[in-house]
Amino acid sequence: MSTLVVFDLEFTSWPDALERDWAEEGQLREIVQIGALRLSGDFSVVEEYEALVRPVINPRLSAYFTELTGIDQSSVDRKGLSPAEALGELLGFCQGQSVLSYGNDMVVLGENVGWARARGEEIKHSFLEANFLNIRPWLNTIAPATAMSNVGRLWRDLDLPKPTAGEEHSALFDCYSFAAAIKHLCATGATLPEGCLR
Repeated sequence: MSTLVVFDLEFTSWPDALERDWAEEGQLREIVQIGALRLSGDFSVVEEYEALVRPVINPRLSAYFTELTGIDQSSVDRKGLSPAEALGELLGFCQGQSVLSYGNDMVVLGENVGWARARGEEIKHSFLEANFLNIRPWLNTIAPATAMSNVGRLWRDLDLPKPTAGEEHSALFDCYSFAAAIKHLCATGATLPEGCLR
């Protein structure tokens, strides 16, 4: 049976970082939380992956980030994996799959893989062992009401039931919102872009 993966990242941020594209000195998009779901051919959830990650360059989370995501410093300090470990686990989870994001999360993933390797850290599994696709343009075209939505609001903008417990800006919740949107749109006649199902 065909499967695919949807994933979402929460990464370090500060006030106005998005508007400035993280251009301020020292502001990098270091991954702090990873969420991913493996979906069957009918878009039901088969397996999930979730991890907290300890940022290296900016190890202290900003108050802005904590307020936005609900992720606090003590949780990251206690439960966070090293970047290399978390990235390797995610890439292993994605191996051989089409991996869909709602936006440029694969770029952020690539940045973090590059920084870890530059520090001399070994990452199990390769970025090239999966087929990463940003399907936000497709989704926004099929459902114009989502054009200004972040991934965690897709379920709401499509008038769907809340997909799971939690709130937006939690990586795993955002994945459930994304998966619900894909399942709904395909059930109402849309076809995923070529290459999304292997």
